Amino acid sequence: MPAAAGMTAFFIGCVGLGLLGGCSQTKTMESVPNEPVVATGPVGKFQASWESLAQYQTPDWFRDAKFGIWAHWTAQCVPEQGDWYARKMYIYGDADYRFQLTHYGHPSQFGFKDIDHIWHAEHWDPEKLIELYKRAGAKYFVALANHHDNFDCFDSTYQPWNSVNIGPHKDIVGLWEAAARRNGLRFGVSVHCARAWTWFEVAQGSDPEGPMKGVPYDGKLTKADGAGQWWEGYDPQDLYAQNHAIGAKPDQAYVDKFFNRTKELIDKYQPDLIYFDDHVMPLADVSDVGLRLTAYYYNENMRLHGGKLEAVVNTKHLSLLQQHGVVMDRERARSREIDPLPYQTDTCIGDWHYRRGIKYRTAPMIIQYLIDIVSKNGNLLLSIPVRGDGMLDDDELKFVADLTRWMDVNGECIFGTRPFSVFGEGPALSKATTRGMEHDWALMGAEDIRFTTKGDVLYAIAMGWPADGKLRIKTLAAGSADYPGEIGGIGLLGSSAKLTWTRDAEELTINLPSVRPCDVAYAFRITPAVGGGH
Repeated sequence: MPAAAGMTAFFIGCVGLGLLGGCSQTKTMESVPNEPVVATGPVGKFQASWESLAQYQTPDWFRDAKFGIWAHWTAQCVPEQGDWYARKMYIYGDADYRFQLTHYGHPSQFGFKDIDHIWHAEHWDPEKLIELYKRAGAKYFVALANHHDNFDCFDSTYQPWNSVNIGPHKDIVGLWEAAARRNGLRFGVSVHCARAWTWFEVAQGSDPEGPMKGVPYDGKLTKADGAGQWWEGYDPQDLYAQNHAIGAKPDQAYVDKFFNRTKELIDKYQPDLIYFDDHVMPLADVSDVGLRLTAYYYNENMRLHGGKLEAVVNTKHLSLLQQHGVVMDRERARSREIDPLPYQTDTCIGDWHYRRGIKYRTAPMIIQYLIDIVSKNGNLLLSIPVRGDGMLDDDELKFVADLTRWMDVNGECIFGTRPFSVFGEGPALSKATTRGMEHDWALMGAEDIRFTTKGDVLYAIAMGWPADGKLRIKTLAAGSADYPGEIGGIGLLGSSAKLTWTRDAEELTINLPSVRPCDVAYAFRITPAVGGGH
């Protein structure tokens, strides 16, 4: 996606990039002081401004990949109560607060730091899971590096509360990365911890009534309070970050620590993709730290790839200029039209964090969702929740198996494709909203068609199977401006049947075989007549 014409000359004069000064790599239980951020000037093509980042072009690997799987996995999966447990357990009267009392104890005595401690990941087999995801069609895998709970799931120098020191005693990100690389998948990390400052403010509270009224929750504990406790030597404020008045803005030490942690993540694991769970950029209301990290990441990635930029950064709620600098992520949302720039939708088959007993979205729902997104120039990043012990449940395994069967037949119409002149046709178009039908999971039918292309090949994907055995596609009528040339052949992916068709001024009609090749979403490969490319 080339930058807007005429902007290049402006980029050259952009302000230099401020980079991190030297830092110790010694691991310790002590709180690690943050080194100052020192402005040392630009060190590569990209600098810390949106105008400079707009030189970015989305790498082909990401545009070809179309589908990734995400493990949104932290200690918050241990209680099996779904999203945001680490915050909601401190909200008096909330269902998670009540669960906490029943299963673990009052949050003045057993806080989220203690949930981190009992997260063991004892049955986790990253190799087995990555192989499963690869079979299901994933071309990239994203591991959660940290969530709003501020616990680093990697071998972190700057955050003592990490998965090597506490809980699993494993480098979660490092082991995910090794498995992904061995299986030929691109590897990404998601970073959510910029929000911990405000997200954990509820941990400063106490019960407003009842037998524990006024007894402070554990969010203000200090290192000194750990004498004789399992966490002796660790400072809870490194985790909770609550040495501030409620409502105060993050201070410079918090910003610097975020920079140091994220830069180390980049340097240590060299991810192909970084997902920032933030509006525009992390900590954008107090700092340019997100811009500096993105510029550093792009420049470092180019150095590692011989001058070729292979990196992807995802953030949300971007202006048009900003969409030229990073890849827009639409959380639980789709575009209504073909986006001129590649984008990503992220969603989940259930809650982000594992919730016991939830009814998951089915494979046919997600398959139709994926097809719609790809037809509009997007990728789908799909979270499949992992239990605290590191395993998928039986319903998730069935979901992955169903998805795998469809991909085995139809992957050709997804991977390596580009949008057609129009993304589709059919009655589902009238239901499209700015959130792109995320909250309408009703399956689309045979009249709903989506298109993708690969070279001269056009794929027309029917979301259902016509009851009368005839698929009608109005977009491909004779004389259509979208496909003016002659059709040379039509085949159905997964079927060896010889198809016949007719084409008039109203529509292309394909006569279907008696046997369906799969259970949902049927892809027809349409090739032009010799010399009659569309």
